[in-house]
Amino acid sequence: MRIPSILAMAAVALGLAACNGTRTETPAVAAASAALPAPAQAAPAFSGPVLGPDGQCQGAPSGAATAIEPGIGECDLVRLKGKPPTDVLVGESGKGQREVQVLYSEPGGRELYFFVNNRLDRIVK
Repeated sequence: MRIPSILAMAAVALGLAACNGTRTETPAVAAASAALPAPAQAAPAFSGPVLGPDGQCQGAPSGAATAIEPGIGECDLVRLKGKPPTDVLVGESGKGQREVQVLYSEPGGRELYFFVNNRLDRIVK
């Protein structure tokens, strides 16, 4: 019956030896990286006046666009349409980009304009 007690003592000795072993990660590095501030999100890269959730232009429209085509600004669309939109959804993508959806209910159907950073990206009719 001495063999089980010797095995038990050996197991305890190995367990204690493991407590005195070296660590593979340093607590100072882990604590320092946890203390670093989160990187600041860059401001959206767009220029010019933009639409508010109420469909009103916030800022003076530039009036540079002459046709509804990809790349025009949000306020240019409203100026070219000649009337306020039916609905406007303003949000932000997971990439930190300003995303706006502008809906016009026309007699012939609905038109949905998608903007990314104040530039017309696509039209769904």
